[in-house]
Formats: sequence, C-alpha cells, structure tokens
Amino acid sequence: MNILSLLKQAAQIEANAVAGLVDQIDQSFVDAVELMRKCEGKVIVSGVGKSGLVGRKIAASLASTGTPAFFVHACEAVHGDSGMIEPRDVVILLSNSGETGEILNLLPVLEAIGCRKIAITSGRDSTLAKACDVALIYAYEREADHLNLAPTTSATLTLVIGDALACTLSIQKGFEQQDFYRYHPGGSLGARLSDLYKESR
Repeated sequence: MNILSLLKQAAQIEANAVAGLVDQIDQSFVDAVELMRKCEGKVIVSGVGKSGLVGRKIAASLASTGTPAFFVHACEAVHGDSGMIEPRDVVILLSNSGETGEILNLLPVLEAIGCRKIAITSGRDSTLAKACDVALIYAYEREADHLNLAPTTSATLTLVIGDALACTLSIQKGFEQQDFYRYHPGGSLGARLSDLYKESR
C-alpha cells in the first residue's frame, strides 16, 4: 500500500468513528452538561498519557468558552495537587479502558473530597464508569494505527466529546462573542474581534 493510501486509511478510520459517535450521544451526555452547568465551583479534567494531553485541551476549551476549568495530572493529584479540588467542583476523568491505574488511584481521594465525577471512557462496565456520577461511553471499531494499539481513534473521540460538552455548555450559559473576546484578546482571533468591536463603537 502506498503512502497516500495509508494516510487516507488512517484518516478514514477516525472519520468513521467520529461519524458513529453521533448516534452514541444519549441522556448521559445531557446529564453531564447539566452537572457542569449547575457546578458552583470549577470543572477539573484529569488523565494520564495521551488522555492527559487530550484532557489539557478539553480544559482549555472549557475555560475559553465560559466554563472555569483546569487540568490536573492524575499522578500529581495523588501527590498533593488534589488540594486544588473542592467539594463544589466537578472532575472529568479520562481513561479509554476505564481501568487506568493512575486514574483509579485518584478515585478514593475524590470520594473523600466529595466532588462530583464524570467519566469519559470506552469501558462501559469498567471500574471508572461504575465509580462516577455520570459515565460518557464511546465505542469504536479500531485504533487508526496498523497495530491497533496507539491511542489514535480513542483519543480523537475523547477530544470530540470534550468539544461537544464545551460548545453545548457555552450556549447553555449564554456565552457571547464579547465574552469570548474578554478571555481571548490575543492572536488573530483577538485582533479580528478587536476590530469588530472598534467598528461597533
């Protein structure tokens, strides 16, 4: 198989998985949005490995669209960073299998704190899914790499779920263009919005 075909194959695998995700969005996703919308504290995202990297982006997207959020690495959380988490917060825990040891180690800490928990996982019957207030479950046929091992498709689906949550919350909270500009005055987006508001004055 030539390089062009390999590139298209990997992209198609992930595209098919994202298309299939639409029909998997159910009441649990609504429950997750409501839990975050009613949150009186912050939304904290936690994960390790590729899930951790995706989690950083989810937290950043939430923060820039009107939901106070930040990322806490699961390993650091059990070494003191859980002190950032309060009972009024909501914690989103990312683990494709739902059995990631570092994430499971965090569960008793979060239970002691008393915060609410949302899982994003493919493990419907996993320890993580069962331990959280809401579990967002996704399914997919395979990872995009030829070994079916590297977190590719699963990472993409987690990211898409995070984006869907952030976008929906933003609308629910009445987040408008001027609010986005308040948090994002830099870069080309900030410049474009700055010019727009100059014209409207």
